[in-house]
Amino acid sequence: MAPFLETVKSFADVPITDEGIDTIAFLEASEGVVRLFKLLENPAFALVVSDLDGNITKVRTRYLAHPTQSTTLELLTLNEQSEKKRTATEGLMWLLRGLSFTHQALHTAQSDSNVELSRAFTQGYEASLKQHHNFVVKGLFSVAMRACPYRKDFYAKLAADPDGGASVAGDKVDAELDRWLQGLDKIVVQMRKVYKEKGYGEI
Repeated sequence: MAPFLETVKSFADVPITDEGIDTIAFLEASEGVVRLFKLLENPAFALVVSDLDGNITKVRTRYLAHPTQSTTLELLTLNEQSEKKRTATEGLMWLLRGLSFTHQALHTAQSDSNVELSRAFTQGYEASLKQHHNFVVKGLFSVAMRACPYRKDFYAKLAADPDGGASVAGDKVDAELDRWLQGLDKIVVQMRKVYKEKGYGEI
């Protein structure tokens, strides 16, 4: 495994049962996405980091208040529907939108080794979050996309040993990142279906 990906929970390791997607494991993996954006070292992505962090907190707060009713994302959202304010359901919707953006951007980068991150993240944004944002936020994201680091620098950080040892091989980074993305995509697809069928909103 790549050193960075060893330090975060992979979405591929989030348990999915007949009752749904494990809430705590999902939140742990989502926190890894926040760290991934911080790895980009792009100040313009502060908005993305803040948004992800805030929505993770909303879901976690609901879980801590009603743990037995929130063991999976499906149960958490279902059991909140009887309340006037559905803070966690809305927070999870925006969190999943952000995760969909992340998946599409990195999937584009993984699919073509010649694609720079600025283009990959722009395409990911246009295919996901853009339709849900107003004019001002779209402008902020446009700035962030243009400020992405070079592809080679980002992948070097994924491969680097934070303790100063030798970097891992590129094929190992690709294999683990692909696994991480496949797990993420499976979760987003499943929850998109839940939100649509239950009328919670559009992801």
